[in-house]
Amino acid sequence: MTTNLHESPNNSAVEELEADEDAASNQPRKRVIFGVLGTILAIVLLIFGGRWYAYARVHAGTEDAMVDSDVVAITSKIGEKIDSIPVQTNQYVRKGQLLVVLDNRTERHQLAQTQAAYDQALSTQTTLVQQSQGGIAQAQAGVASAVASVPQADAALAQARAQLAAAIAEVPAARANYSKAAADLARARSLVRTGDVARQDLDAALAEEGAAAAQLATAQADVGAARDGVRAAQDRVVAAQAGIAGAQGGVTTAQGKLAQSSNSSQVVSAQATLDLAKLNLQYTRIYSPIDGYVGEKSAQIGQTVSAGMNLMTVIPSKDIFITANYKETAVGAIHVGQEADIFVDAYPGHTFHGHVISINPASQNTYALIPSQNATGNFVKVTQRIPVRISIDDLNPKMPLRPGMSVEADVKVR
Repeated sequence: MTTNLHESPNNSAVEELEADEDAASNQPRKRVIFGVLGTILAIVLLIFGGRWYAYARVHAGTEDAMVDSDVVAITSKIGEKIDSIPVQTNQYVRKGQLLVVLDNRTERHQLAQTQAAYDQALSTQTTLVQQSQGGIAQAQAGVASAVASVPQADAALAQARAQLAAAIAEVPAARANYSKAAADLARARSLVRTGDVARQDLDAALAEEGAAAAQLATAQADVGAARDGVRAAQDRVVAAQAGIAGAQGGVTTAQGKLAQSSNSSQVVSAQATLDLAKLNLQYTRIYSPIDGYVGEKSAQIGQTVSAGMNLMTVIPSKDIFITANYKETAVGAIHVGQEADIFVDAYPGHTFHGHVISINPASQNTYALIPSQNATGNFVKVTQRIPVRISIDDLNPKMPLRPGMSVEADVKVR
């Protein structure tokens, strides 16, 4: 036992010495291994770091981005009770597909009433138009008659003037005849006094003088009558010409009545009311304006809705884009048309591609309900973010994108 106790320390020392020798011999080998590993790691870091630097140098990236779309709110245009809802939440719908059916009994009754009122107004208008057309025909006949009377009046005037000329032409002969008869009478009287002629000759001269005087008076009376005839004929010509103007005025008046009848305010009002009733009946059936998915649906069957009330939303299936909020320090290098890489958290390892569509003209803070104000003395500069809209050029049906998904957007700025 004593011998063993004395031998154990020696053996331990030998073992430790051997272990130190082995460790000393292994140290160069470990240094080589660690050196090789370090070199490989440095090369890997250099490669990936270089690639990252090269990528980051020409790209402006942000993680403050999301899938977005112009969500369409489906609202009612009239107040009515919901009769049925033939779609479900999250259901895919196509443009023009029926979404909501409202009770249309009131609208159908109103349409029947307005249709009857319109038919009555139209019938009344038709009657007035026919009457106006008859008035136009009558007035046009009056114009034709008045026009035809003018030549007749002109002919009568010409005849009256001819008669006047003839009457005037008779006066000189009658006057000459009277002068001769008067001279014969005076000579007969003188000869009767001297006894050169008989009393019978004087009586004959008296008779001839009286006849000549009567003939002269008749000729002069004929001239006066002919003058009156000319004046009357002239009046008839003036009246005929005035009759044309009056008849033409009657045509104009009748045409005005026809135009008024054709554009009856009652018919126009009835037509507008009828069109509104038709629209209200159409509004009882609400259709999807786009292709997409039914989002939040708040409408319930039997619910009475009011005009403008939101019933559900439809999320577009195609018009998807990215809204990326870039710092104002980076947005200066971003321009419309630049290419972009899009990384969606839901699909790691896949890269979508797109391009910049537009850059918002204001920062996010501008659209806040209560924009921040730095009017106090404690001013703190906060970097603002500018929304940038990016299209997705390679949508994949196997990787559907939903509004609200988180993404990272990198815009190639160089």
